[in-house]
Amino acid sequence: MHKILIYDTYRTTADIMVAALRDKCVLTCKTNKVEFQEEIQAKQHDLVFIDIDDGRSLPLLEKLHNRDPYLPIILTSNNEKAELIVQAMNSGASDFLVHPISPERINIAVDKAIKIRDQRFEIAYLRRNQDVVYDFRDVVAVSPSMRKVITSLERFAGTDSTILITGDTGTGKSFLSGTVHFNSPRRKKPFVKINCANIPEDLLESELFGHEKGAFTGADKQRIGRFEQAGGGTIFLDEIGEMKLRLQTKLLRVLEEKSFERVGGNKTIYSDVRIIAATNKDLVEQVDLGLFREDLYYRINVLPVSLPSLKERKQCIQPLAEILLDKFCKSTHREILGFRREAMEMMIEYDWPGNIRQLANTIERAVILEDGREIRAENLSLPTRKMRKAVRRSAGNDPSAGEKEARESGRRAEKPLSLADQERELILMVLEECLWVQKNAAAKLGISPRALNYKINKLGITHPHWRRNKRKEDREKV
Repeated sequence: MHKILIYDTYRTTADIMVAALRDKCVLTCKTNKVEFQEEIQAKQHDLVFIDIDDGRSLPLLEKLHNRDPYLPIILTSNNEKAELIVQAMNSGASDFLVHPISPERINIAVDKAIKIRDQRFEIAYLRRNQDVVYDFRDVVAVSPSMRKVITSLERFAGTDSTILITGDTGTGKSFLSGTVHFNSPRRKKPFVKINCANIPEDLLESELFGHEKGAFTGADKQRIGRFEQAGGGTIFLDEIGEMKLRLQTKLLRVLEEKSFERVGGNKTIYSDVRIIAATNKDLVEQVDLGLFREDLYYRINVLPVSLPSLKERKQCIQPLAEILLDKFCKSTHREILGFRREAMEMMIEYDWPGNIRQLANTIERAVILEDGREIRAENLSLPTRKMRKAVRRSAGNDPSAGEKEARESGRRAEKPLSLADQERELILMVLEECLWVQKNAAAKLGISPRALNYKINKLGITHPHWRRNKRKEDREKV
């Protein structure tokens, strides 16, 4: 239920509001200005009514609007002078109602103001189209393992419990989180995504919970956090295993009490959101290492789902490839009819360590390179053994050639690669294709340059052409 605060020194408006809204809203009425200001500073409200007779209350309206520009404020008055109404709307009022006001008019004004607030929240954070699948029937689930996952998610979508989606990088965790939301009772409310790995810890707290004006250097205005913006809807926390312990504590409170404070603020904000979390890490192992709170793990692991890798769902490769081909042909205005038989066989036989994300990047590149009406195998640019030998020969004195040789030796010995090794191999392959330009490689991998740089440092990947490695060599020479 929406929480509405009413300020009316004569009680006339308050009585009308109570009669019209008491069955659908939680109402708080104040007749004293000081008590009203204390109430609005101490608690979060979805909407405020202020009754005025003339322009004397407009400074209060301006003050409230400047402090919280997302808060809908509706003015009521016996005065219907046009200049007063115009002045009120310019000062930040969402609507202006003139007495006598019918219950129907009050309900329409409330619904409209809150709807506009929700739309402003979405505009503030969802400035690009959300790349999700809206219907479970559109998800490619040919393999038995994937059909089992979809059956579980369809059942989970109808509940309000927290979901934890695990799986390797690129298996479609983000896509399916959106599918769950848009098939849930919260489908008409906001769906907000945030990647916990791409944002530094200090900024992530502000991103999640918002901040007040002056909370830190550069905070020149109030900012609404993702949890507040997603009120009534769903928030998707991707790579939750990367979240630091301090923020985990605050997140645990949100799960338990559905409340938090903005950075630099002391007002408790309540937000009813459903959380879908995802990670490619083993959170049980993270708990054992002291890197993830055990109590938080149990709170988010209510409905666990594990996505199979593309290697484990070979039957899905061909229909996925055809869908992706159609998508990239439309975006690049190309007319390519399909894949040659040897190209499709090559894709089905490949292990796809980068999963669907790598498949998408491979097909996008092939669409750009292909001159004919069908995708040929040579334009897929998959790192086959023959191609790796050619790369080693062309590497010459490149110090990273030894790393490539070691990786190839491991393949010849047919030893299974760990997830970290697969990730390293994929990143090296894409860096080689992009001539070691990290920005271009990040775009092909579908991640931010910051995230790629983090993985490069973590995996110990180096190249003599990079400036930081040149500086290191110069220091060693000195």
